[in-house]
Formats: sequence, structure tokens, C-alpha cells
Amino acid sequence: MSESKDTHVASGNAPQDQKFVYDFTEGNKDLKGLLGGKGANLAEMTNLGLPVPPGFTITSEACKVYLATGTEPAALRDEVSAHLDALESAMGKKLGQADDPLLVSVRSGAKFSMPGMMDTVLNIGLSDKSVTGLAKQSGDERFAWDSYRRLIQMFGKTVLGVDGDHFEEALEDAKRAKKAATDIDLDAADLKKLVKQFKKIVTRDAGRDFPQDPREQMDLAIRSVFESWNTDRAKLYRRQERIPGDLGTAVNICSMVFGNLGPDSGTGVAFTRDPASGHQGVYGDYLQNAQGEDVVAGIRNTVPLADLETIDKKSYDRLMQIMEILETHYRDLCDIEFTIERGELWMLQTRVGKRTAGAAFRIATQLVDQGLIDEAEALQRVNGSQLAQLMFPRFDDDGARSGKGPELLGRGIAASPGAAVGKAVFDSYTAVKWSRSGERVILIRRETNPDDLDGMLAAEGILTSRGGKTSHAAVVARGMGKTCVCGAEELEVDTKRRRMTVGKTVIEEGDLVSVDGSTGKVYLGEVPVVPSPVVEYFEGRMHAGADDADELVEAVHRMMAYADRRRRLRVRANADNTEDALRARRFGAQGIGLCRTEHMFLGERRSMVEKLILADTDDEREQALETLLPLQRKDFVELFEAMDGLPVTVRLLDPPLHEFLPDITELSVRVALAESREDHNENDLRLLQAVHKLHEQNPMLGLRGVRLGLVIPGLFAMQVRAIAEAAAERKHAKGDPRAEIMIPLVGTVQELEIVRDEAEQVIAEVRKATGIDLRLSLGTMIELPRAALTAGQIAEAAEFFSFGTNDLTQTVWGFSRDDVEASFFTAYLEKGIFGVSPFETIDMDGVGALVRSACEAGRKTRPGLKLGICGEHGGDPESVHFFHQVGLDYVSCSPFRIPVARLEAGRAAAQPDASGDSR
Repeated sequence: MSESKDTHVASGNAPQDQKFVYDFTEGNKDLKGLLGGKGANLAEMTNLGLPVPPGFTITSEACKVYLATGTEPAALRDEVSAHLDALESAMGKKLGQADDPLLVSVRSGAKFSMPGMMDTVLNIGLSDKSVTGLAKQSGDERFAWDSYRRLIQMFGKTVLGVDGDHFEEALEDAKRAKKAATDIDLDAADLKKLVKQFKKIVTRDAGRDFPQDPREQMDLAIRSVFESWNTDRAKLYRRQERIPGDLGTAVNICSMVFGNLGPDSGTGVAFTRDPASGHQGVYGDYLQNAQGEDVVAGIRNTVPLADLETIDKKSYDRLMQIMEILETHYRDLCDIEFTIERGELWMLQTRVGKRTAGAAFRIATQLVDQGLIDEAEALQRVNGSQLAQLMFPRFDDDGARSGKGPELLGRGIAASPGAAVGKAVFDSYTAVKWSRSGERVILIRRETNPDDLDGMLAAEGILTSRGGKTSHAAVVARGMGKTCVCGAEELEVDTKRRRMTVGKTVIEEGDLVSVDGSTGKVYLGEVPVVPSPVVEYFEGRMHAGADDADELVEAVHRMMAYADRRRRLRVRANADNTEDALRARRFGAQGIGLCRTEHMFLGERRSMVEKLILADTDDEREQALETLLPLQRKDFVELFEAMDGLPVTVRLLDPPLHEFLPDITELSVRVALAESREDHNENDLRLLQAVHKLHEQNPMLGLRGVRLGLVIPGLFAMQVRAIAEAAAERKHAKGDPRAEIMIPLVGTVQELEIVRDEAEQVIAEVRKATGIDLRLSLGTMIELPRAALTAGQIAEAAEFFSFGTNDLTQTVWGFSRDDVEASFFTAYLEKGIFGVSPFETIDMDGVGALVRSACEAGRKTRPGLKLGICGEHGGDPESVHFFHQVGLDYVSCSPFRIPVARLEAGRAAAQPDASGDSR
């Protein structure tokens, strides 16, 4: 999904004949862009004949007009009135009718699920008059006043901007006065008093009375939902999830059904499979005598959905039937919200459910086995980011159980797996502040709400003492891939005093805690970690077919096999030594796409490079090169042996030579101190002169890459000779070396031609000296805009191109990566200028356009031109899809990211529009 700038939508006035309101009977699940996910799925369930309360949806197009102009489309009010009239006729009562009121909910619903990020208001239509009518019609005065206080609380907070804590404090005061454990222990008289108190809070803090006109309530709520699209928390969530900012949200107006009518009523959330593990079964939460927001908010702890069978077997059995219908229809895990009103089941929402990374892989293979989806579709159900999560370490259970290490504090609900260790913090502000200072933190709350999003993003893990698998904390954490434990009831969280108490143990802010999202266990102190079983599988230490194989490993193995069968892109590794090369091969690399030879000159060899730089005569330079030659040859022999039979692209020396010399400031001080003591060191003086001579204001654009090969005689020739002699040695040993020599930082074909001619001469000399037929290909790294723009000319002298997208991004944007990421990138991300750093995901419109045009021009000149990419973009999921589309032959990335690149290459090929391959 591409990211767009997260700003108001400039769509102007809408066409006069545009339809802005759809009845639930008019839409379907394929209209998510127009009706939002919630509205489209309500329509789909209606079409399936499932019990959905009647209602209608205002389209996201209306929201776009509102955000662009500040007012609703001219036709919207009349359309809403017409649909409201139809709803009132169908229900046999009017909105807010005094003696028997129709009540509705007003809920947001964007194309992509954004749980808790935008506004919802329930019980619209209640007023001082209609609350008595509701009490009479329901025969339950407590229910009516409870519903009214909920409306004032929700409306006051979301529509009128009143601080929600004021309502919570008043509610807590009422419970304390009655010595009530929960809000359901308050009677009708208590709730009447609370309504008066809530109305006073609204008048005081909002500067107006709570509106008594039901249509005004509905209109204000609709506007509030529109405006909630651009709240800070919604923007932050979209940036995190890379959701475009110009989509807008739909608004759903649905007739109310009530779960707070007594013990035969309730509300719940169900999953057709466990969203944490992927296992099949009955998963979800249920809360008697409650409205829907109570479950998600985690204010009261729920009971497992399975308990509903004993509470209300008829509703439970019907729910199980509906869950099966929906999963078969959507061919995926479904997340369902429902309400039971006096024994009658109603479906309020369904969507394809968010799940953990492990669940995604298990569910995809399960659905293949059930015949619901094929391999190509299964690949679209997982992604590289999820695979990367599965490769992170996990807690060592043996170490945790040993009794010698961290203390087990308690256990909650395993809401989102993973192993998280950090310092305890009790509010989002501190989580963000400490995280920016480099601290790992665990955000601990009674329950989270949408305002905690920035803290949740900053934290390593999330721990709550309330809520279940469907609470706000659980749903958002799963979507972000964050470790989360919810509903740890034995933990007493005191956010005001910034501490957590378990029995006699007190955990203060700053104390180290460990949270295990796979088991729900919480520890005081740091639990040791062990490698992920998925990494053990890729390392070859665990086999998918073994009797003791982890079921997750089996699922990953199958998905990787699907991807490898489908993909066209080959995947290579960025590796400079034998250890990395062997690991890359175990992880499935099909060669080395980038061997950075400068990494071979570090350590003890640095002094040898110093001698080369300081050489005053040709003889001194030749002596330095002769010293380096056998060392380089040995490096390449080992590398070619590790990657025998696979291509190895060796980049000739690229960075500025001054990087191999001492720091100019330190050396200047050393020389000055020596002179002050009249202790002259000739070597230091020569070094300082060399450093001054080579010092550059902007070394990344100075003497480096191909320029070094042209200015330092014999440097590139020595490296080419080492490569050629190593290849000859491996061939003599019956090996199969496939060396490719890459000349870096070429800006013009003339540079490449000069180095190429010298390299071919050296290769010919080695071929003659050894009597071994050597076939080494010569190509270049495209990392400058001029190289990309003149790719057709450069292809005349190059057998392959490898795009160095890190430097290409720097030179296209005019960024110095090391400087800008630390200075203003955060501001750019917050302002929506970037959806994601262009150094993480390829800038498709700028850098990507140059890559595309260079591919086309290069292959026009040389049809068989091999094309690859060797920047870290080669392991980025979105970038891999782009490289597939433009027709590259391979991507190259760090060894650990190879499985991710393999999976994404398979997903790119399996996509329905994958025919966009430009080759």
C-alpha cells in the first residue's frame, strides 16, 4: 500500500448527482473504499440474511468534502433525512420520540481498520423527556438512566471535547458513595444523580448545555466522526500502519440494540479462530448487562466466550452458526461484535480480524488445507514484516522457571506474543520521553485508550490489569506486532503514584520488568532470551518434518516453499566474510549481491592501507599493493568456496581513503603536544600532512569509488588480480567460482571504460599465467542520478547494473543520511511529508522513477543486461514488490533479511496484478 501525505483532502465541491448515503441493504463487502470496512460488512451481513439492526451509511466521499470545505455536502442533510424517515417507518417509532424513542449509534468506519482511533457515540436520541419513555417501554428504569448517562459521557467526551477523566471521576465517586464494586451495582436513583452531575460537567466544560434535540445530537455526532479522521491519534496510527491520509471515513447510523437490559442481555466480541495463535476453537469475550464499548475499553473484566453456552445456549448456538457462515464466506479469520438483547442475538460488526504474526502463518496454511484458499492467496495472507517478528528471540522458559532469576509477579491474558523487557512506566508521556532517551520501557496501565497510542508505539511491550483479548490494548498491540499481556487482575496499578503492587511486592517506575505475550506471564527483572524456533529452522538446526517440530515452524516452512515456487526475483546477500556468507546460504541466499571490500581492510590491515596512502614513490606504492594482494586473494578464495556455484558480486574499494587514516583533530592535537615537548614524530607529521591533503568538506561526494581507481595507480588492478587469482585457485580445486566485479560510483561511461580496460588486461594476464579459462563479468553500481540518466550509454560497457539505493537516495534527495535522520526526519514524519523514511522503503516517485528509467534504457542498449539492487531496500517488503514490477533479476540484503525478501518476492509474483513485470 502506498503512503500519501496525511493532510486534509482537497476534493472541492461534490457533483450534484453524487449519492452520499446508502442503506445497509444497498451495499456489499467490495465497497470498502466508499462505505468503509464497517459499513461494507454490515451491508454484506444484511445481504447474507444475518440479524443486523437496520441502518444506513454516510460515505467517505461526504467526509472528504467536509474535510476539504469545512461543511457537509449540500445534499447530505436531505439524504440523511430521507434514510432516517425510512428507518423510523421500519422501526415504527421516531428518533428520540418521548414515549417510545428510536435510538441510534453513530460510528466511524474507514476503509482500513483503525481500532479505537476514531469516534463512536451510542444511544443518540435520549433526552430528559425520552429517557422516561425508554424506562416505561423497557420496563427497566435503571437501564434507561444507565443508557442516558452513557450517552452524555460519550457525547461529552467525543463530540463536545470534555475531558473524559471528569466523567470517570464522577462515576468513581458515585461507586464509592454506594460502596459499589462496579457500575452495575448502581441503581436507578444513583444513575439519575449521575446524569445530573454529568450534565453539569458538560455545561461547565463545554460552555453549552447537553443538546436535547435528537436530530441535533445526530448531526453533531456525524460531524465529530468526520473530524476524528484528522485527530493526532488517528494520524499517528495511519503513519504507523502506512494507511493513506486522503481516504476519509464513512459514518454508520444504526438502530440501537441493548446489551445492558439485565442478565439476559450482554455484549461480546468473537473470533472465528484464536487471533493470538491461529488455533481453531471458540475465542472471544462476553460481558453480561453491558454495552459494546465496555468490552473493548476493558473497563470491566469479561468472561470467556465459551461461558456464553451456559449463560444463554440458544444465543451461543446461533452465534456459532453465524461464525461458521462468516468465516466460510470471507475465507479468513473474522472478528465479530455482537449484542444479545433479552435473549435475541444481533450482529453489529464483522471484519477480517487482526492477528499476530504466528497466527497469520498458521491460519494461512489451515485455510489451504481446508480448500478455502490456494497457495497464491495464502501468500497474500502473510507478509515479510510478520516473518521478521517471528525471527526475534523469545524468553528462555527454563531460565524463567529456575527460581534463581527474575521473580514471577503474576499472569494475565496472552494477548499478543513476544518477549519484551523494559523499565516500568505508567503513562504514555513518560514512555515516549524515556524511549527517545534510548531506554526500553514497558507501558503499564489499568486499561489503555486511544490517547495512549504514542506511548504504545514507544514501548517494547504493554501490560494492563484489566481487559481481555478483545480490549483496546490487545487489538492495537496485535495490529502493531507489540508484545501485550492484558487482564492481569492480581496486579494493582496505581497510575497516580506511578507504581504497581503485587501482594507485598511494589514495582516503582523505572524498575525492570519482563512481559511474555505468549504465556501471559509477568516477571520482575530481566528474563534471559533464546533464539526463535523460526531462526533455528532457517539455520538448519530444526527441521520442519521432524517429530518434535514446532507447528509454527511447519507453517513457515510451507509458506516459504509456496513463495520459492512462485517468485521470479532471486535473492542474494550483502556479505563480506565467510561467516556471513555461510549464514546467508543457510537462509536461502542465491549468491552474494554485494561484497564490500573496504570491510576487508579494517583491523590489523589498516596500517597497510596507511602505507599505501603515504607512499611517496612508485616503489613504495607497489610494495604496499604487493603486501595487500595475497591477503585479498585469501579473502576471495574463502568467499568463493563458501558460495561455490553461486554468483559473488565484489565491489571494488568505495569509501574515501581518509576513512583509513586517523581522525584529523586527534592527530593534530597529538602532533601539537609532541612539538610542545620538542618530541618530533616524523611518522605522525607525514600522517597529518596526508590527512590534510585528503581532507574533504563533503567526503561522500569526493574522492571515492571509481575516482579512487583512477587517481591511485594500481589500487583497483590489485583487487581485480586478487579476485581473478582466487577464482583460478578455486577452479584448480574443482570448485565453481562465479565472480562478478562491480565498479562503484560511476557517473559517466568514460570512467567505466578506463577501469574496465585495465581490469580486462589483468584478467587476461592471470588467465595466461594460470592456464585457466576465467569468465568474470564486469559491471557497475548505479548510485548517482547521472548514472541512472545515462544508463543507456553506461550499459555499452557494463554487463550488469546493481542499484546502490542507499547512496542513490542520498544524492536524489540531497540528504546526508547520517545527519538528516538524527536532525529533522522525525519532524518530516510527524508532518506527513514522509509516510516512512526513504532510506527504509524506496521512494517510488523519485528514486524509483530513476531506477525504472535506468532499467529500461540499459536493457534497450544491452537486452541481456543483468539487473539487481544491493542497498538495504533489497530486504524491505514494499520495496521488493517495486523491484519485481520494474523487472530486476535479483535483490540483495543482509543475511538476516533474506527470508523476508524471499517471502516478499513470492508474494509479489503471486499478486493478481503481478503481470506488471517490465522486462
